[in-house]
Amino acid sequence: MKTFVLMAGGSGGHLFPAMALAQELQRRGHTIDLMTDHRVASYGGDFPARQTHIVPAATPSIRNPLKFIGAGARIVGGIGVATNKLRRISPDAVVGFGGYPTFPPMVAARLLGIPGVLHEQNAVVGRANRALMRFVKVMATSFDDVRYADDAGLERVLTGNPVRDRVRALATTPYPALGPDTAVNILVFGGSQGARVFSDLVPPAIAALPEDLRRRLRVTQQCRAEDLDRVAEAYRQARVSVDLKAFFDDLPERMAAAHLVIGRAGASTIAELTVLGRPSILVPLPGALDADQKNNALVVERAGGGWIAEQATLSPQSLGTRLTTLLSEPESLRQAAEAARTLGQPRAVEKLADLAERMAAGETSEGRTPHA
Repeated sequence: MKTFVLMAGGSGGHLFPAMALAQELQRRGHTIDLMTDHRVASYGGDFPARQTHIVPAATPSIRNPLKFIGAGARIVGGIGVATNKLRRISPDAVVGFGGYPTFPPMVAARLLGIPGVLHEQNAVVGRANRALMRFVKVMATSFDDVRYADDAGLERVLTGNPVRDRVRALATTPYPALGPDTAVNILVFGGSQGARVFSDLVPPAIAALPEDLRRRLRVTQQCRAEDLDRVAEAYRQARVSVDLKAFFDDLPERMAAAHLVIGRAGASTIAELTVLGRPSILVPLPGALDADQKNNALVVERAGGGWIAEQATLSPQSLGTRLTTLLSEPESLRQAAEAARTLGQPRAVEKLADLAERMAAGETSEGRTPHA
């Protein structure tokens, strides 16, 4: 039995794959601790760890010298706190999942000589992971082509991004048949907090569809709580069957039943869509520093598994036109579903656990082929 410390920023995008790995390593008989920030209370309250350690961290900002100095002091303090905690835990290996809260404990692990692995969920290496690449020997990636991943000459292993057990259980569900008279299931969601843009754009886009197509639609849409009433009224006036909620606890099953998904392009969403093999219209979150969602969506679009719709240029009219075209061509949706599935990595968590065990056993990367 080995001891592992998993390190992740406190947002869902970092914590969820860490949670999946923790579950898999525990199934193998290992002991898990987590190092993260205070946001774990919102996204990872049930994280399967022996103990959760909050480590001071900060996001450096070069635009404000005073904030930069303050952040630097907090990071140094976090390294000290993490060093003391790691000495007490004495892990065999650490695995970092990105986000600035990963930086102090990963640096501390390097100072203590503890072997580490970085996992990058997106198609572009995040800034924290980029800063940490010099401190590890191995990076696990979710995609084969990842911007900046080869800059430090690390061994790189394509594992995929771990998904929930419920998603893996549905991985072999076939794409639902779609004929000229069958119901059409459309799923709309915008991440764990929802997205107002979909409440603004999707209902009028669907309302403008031909009546014979509207009658066949079965729309499931996640909305922010404050948008539920107005979105419900828009669909009522359009006479479209809809199920609206602020949160769906059976989202994997709804994804598996969908003929088309409209959503953001976060790493976890892309991982689940590709494991399930479902076509999507992807609207990347605008304004991200590294355009991570745009890069994720490009991977899917280039493979033929979905279509990018830029939020800045998206309108009810353009979305309606695209929906009319796609829903009138069932074969194109089926082909996109197959293409999406070719990107899926349903065994990602096993591959990542294997890699973590290899590092804990002290194996080096010598003689191993990248992307193995």
